[in-house]
Amino acid sequence: MAEIGSRITIAQPSVGARIGKQLWAWRRLPLIPMFILAVFVATGLIAPLIAPHDPERGDIRARMVPPAWMEGGSTEYILGTDHLGRDMLSRVIYGARISLVVVAVTLGVGLVIGVIAGLLAGWYGRWIDELMMRIVDIKLAIPTILLALVLVLALGQSFLIIVAILAIAVWPRFARNTRGEVLQLKNMDYVSLAKVAGASTPRILFVHIFPGVVNTLIILASLEVGIVILLESTLSFLGAGVPPPTPAWGSMVADGRDRLAVAWWISTMPGIAIMMVVLAMNLFGDWLRDKLDPRLRQLE
Repeated sequence: MAEIGSRITIAQPSVGARIGKQLWAWRRLPLIPMFILAVFVATGLIAPLIAPHDPERGDIRARMVPPAWMEGGSTEYILGTDHLGRDMLSRVIYGARISLVVVAVTLGVGLVIGVIAGLLAGWYGRWIDELMMRIVDIKLAIPTILLALVLVLALGQSFLIIVAILAIAVWPRFARNTRGEVLQLKNMDYVSLAKVAGASTPRILFVHIFPGVVNTLIILASLEVGIVILLESTLSFLGAGVPPPTPAWGSMVADGRDRLAVAWWISTMPGIAIMMVVLAMNLFGDWLRDKLDPRLRQLE
């Protein structure tokens, strides 16, 4: 008997269908916030290569030149110049670099301090937990701006002082969230098995418990970026931030507050930069929370 076989042909999706499916998958991505943040990071990293002028060097003959698209503007100064003749575009670009460095250092220091404090408080409990949480409560009860002004007046204005102030402002949030996660995770079966196996406390904390806290820390850190940028800009606006003539977005806004009627671009350009980066970071943080929180993933 002749063996009769059948061949099943599976229809392959067309190129248009594959592209449409990919675009449908991308619809959930925060593409515009990601693009803004990518521009922000790239600008901060390569500021010396793309800035058309020295941000700290002015030309009195070119003071308060309007942006290039306005009457009296010049293509040499695309975003105009400030009251000292400094190029606004170059200052905004270098301001991104200052903000990027401040955010990276502040979150790094605050994250380390907060995670260690939260791990110890959640694991040991009792008086250690009570002491850590009362310190956190005291810090959260003190206005950050007031504390910053007092410390700057007492210790002087410098980049290190500003980073220290901002780190003091952010570490309690990391500590409180880490402590809450540890209180849940330390009662899990795998942690009990690690204790029975003779694992040391540092190993349990950093090998078994800490990975379970990482998602929460990533979400919190992404949301803290906008807060740090706003705090640094506020301090610079009040004259207690990054010392001049270093270009910082907050101090640039302050430079133009008395000249809004005649040179609105001095305050507006860095203000737009602050708004766009903070808004993009908050939207990106919300998206991360939806993706990394298992309770929210179950709702999709």
